[in-house]
Amino acid sequence: MKNIPKKITVLFLASNPIDQVQLRLDEEAREISEMIRKAKHRDAVKLESCWALQPMDLLQSLNDFDPTIVHFSGHGSDDDEIVFQAQDGTAKLVSKEAIVQTMMASSENIRLVFFNTCYSNNQAEAVSQFVDATIGMNTSIGDEAARIFSSQFYSSIGFGLSVAKAFQQAKALVMMEGIPEENTPQLFIKDGLNADEIILVQP
Repeated sequence: MKNIPKKITVLFLASNPIDQVQLRLDEEAREISEMIRKAKHRDAVKLESCWALQPMDLLQSLNDFDPTIVHFSGHGSDDDEIVFQAQDGTAKLVSKEAIVQTMMASSENIRLVFFNTCYSNNQAEAVSQFVDATIGMNTSIGDEAARIFSSQFYSSIGFGLSVAKAFQQAKALVMMEGIPEENTPQLFIKDGLNADEIILVQP
């Protein structure tokens, strides 16, 4: 019998408050889902999602889905905050320290955290103390670049490539599309690990 890849869960967490510039997060989720479906080991990757993310939803979702990859999609602030939603649909800022504490308390099976939000470099670097790999943005990132980068990254992961290769291929696609934002995403690796050896879907 041929080996069956270990199944992983990608948890897509989306926040698009009504008082912020509206992002096409549904398009990002759709493209990620489509690219995973086309990947060689598509049956090994399960995509779950949580929309209109409120603070109370984060731990609930982490405990419920026990993800391998946590993906934040939405807005970030230049004060190292992630923009969640309040109950009335408006923006609620969550500090870097709160995100780090949450990931630290939930990191047993999480191997990668992807902050597809503006100004998330510092969050990603801080969380990389507790998980194998993180991705963050060193400045603001356009909607299209964020969507293209993330969808190709998960496609590459679904083909069994390493985190390093997936990151480089995602950057390459942004460049081929003529979007000058390939240097915005940053990859951080936990001390002692090698990004070329971190493979999340293994045939």
